[in-house]
Amino acid sequence: MPGYLYILQCSDGSYYTGSTRNLEKRLTEHQSGKGAHYTQTRLPVTLVFQEHFLNIADAFHYEQKIKMVSC
Repeated sequence: MPGYLYILQCSDGSYYTGSTRNLEKRLTEHQSGKGAHYTQTRLPVTLVFQEHFLNIADAFHYEQKIKMVSC
């Protein structure tokens, strides 16, 4: 099943990286405060990067790589 890797910039200037099968729905969740706990307290968020993958596993794999580098 296809997937997306995405990066959000939060209102405090920090970044959040995630992966999802439905990017539009996930962005709506983040903006409404129903997304990740990290973004709930840093609204609004802005989509700054997205990449489409042929399967969600690849999107998740690259999400984890980004998170390892940014720690």
